Amino acid sequence: MRFGDVNTEIETLGPPCVPSPLLENEAKGSLASFVAEDDRVIVDVNAKRHKQRTQEGIEPLCFELAGPREQLFFNPANVKAGLVTCGGLCPGLNDIIRAVVLELYHCYHVEDIFGFRHGLQGFIPSYGHEVVHLGPKSVAPILDLGGTILGSSRGPQNIDDVVTRLEELGINILFMIGGDGTLVASMKIAEEVSRRGLPISVIGIPKTIDNDIYLLARSFGFDTSVGIATRSIEAAHNEARGYVNGIGLIKLMGRESGFIAASAALARQDVNFVLIPEVDFDLEGPSGFLDELEQRLADRKHAVIVVAEGAGQKFFSEQKNERDPSGNPVLHDIGTFLKQKINEHFSKKNIDIALKYIDPSYIIRSLPANPNDRIFCSFLGRDAVHAGMAGKTNMFVGNWNNHFVHVPISASAGLRKKVESSGKLWRTVLEATGQGSLISTG
Repeated sequence: MRFGDVNTEIETLGPPCVPSPLLENEAKGSLASFVAEDDRVIVDVNAKRHKQRTQEGIEPLCFELAGPREQLFFNPANVKAGLVTCGGLCPGLNDIIRAVVLELYHCYHVEDIFGFRHGLQGFIPSYGHEVVHLGPKSVAPILDLGGTILGSSRGPQNIDDVVTRLEELGINILFMIGGDGTLVASMKIAEEVSRRGLPISVIGIPKTIDNDIYLLARSFGFDTSVGIATRSIEAAHNEARGYVNGIGLIKLMGRESGFIAASAALARQDVNFVLIPEVDFDLEGPSGFLDELEQRLADRKHAVIVVAEGAGQKFFSEQKNERDPSGNPVLHDIGTFLKQKINEHFSKKNIDIALKYIDPSYIIRSLPANPNDRIFCSFLGRDAVHAGMAGKTNMFVGNWNNHFVHVPISASAGLRKKVESSGKLWRTVLEATGQGSLISTG
């Protein structure tokens, strides 16, 4: 990522002047570990660039450190909080919900916590989705459930209607859990709230198994997704080794960023070819993908291929130019396309192959989070509550340089984090697979 002059200033609803109930912990001899308002985390830790900016008299770019504040904007006794999950499913959604609810209830003594069903539809009465009350009893058993107990949906809803519903219900803090489209909606809601002069905090908790949120080092669910994806690679490898000229082809999620494909290939180093959206490749010709695959079979009699869903879209003569209700481009199916092209290539050469195609996408995103992601979700959810109670708004909680930080939604929304073709991750993939550039020399 290239940071440039990113605006990292966090909006607030007003000066905090309410003592935090967490101060009671200190009275009982337990440290609350409060974070000062001027605590910061440096964005770019490259020593040379940091030294150069210092010599030029430029202040280092920093994120506000997340965590509990001694003084709050909201009086917890008067708070009504709302939660909503939007977009595609992802491991960890229920863990986030549980962490937010338990932090609000047990640490800030907030009892009015409401869940909006099926994404932004839940704010629009005409859809008929009931607003549910959330508390410790309702969220206690949800850790082992995949998906989200609140349900989800895609598609934009009228922002005026959403804010009107928040005002009608007296919601003070809204936690929006979702991907880039949800962050854009969160920003619009925060802007409309500000235009109306309403004291409502809008806090985003970014969700994407693709790990492609800009200015976010890691997203929840990614660790789980890579772990499950490696099982698919293991299965494909076993299938490929079991036959002469066996080929295992696995399609993984990754619309515009190939982090799952690249990371899973490194976690299970039985992969010979990794194809991702960020790196171009050719199908035909000397040193093209099919030529290299043929050479691999001649040398070792089996091969394993991992392809991200957004890779190779240039091979489709008719571009769809369509978008789903969340605004994401509708992609052609590169997995079935490659399956067809591989079969055609070896059929023309009278070479028998045994091709097994695996697409675990909806299995991956619908399963519960692993322990590592659950811990991560607990940090995210609880820090989101601290931010909301302090009156922060139009921001999301993220992880950066091994710290949890506050990031303005405007600095990230609409941008994508991508695998750098010259970076360490992709270079290591090339070293592990030995696949070469896959660009035709003919």
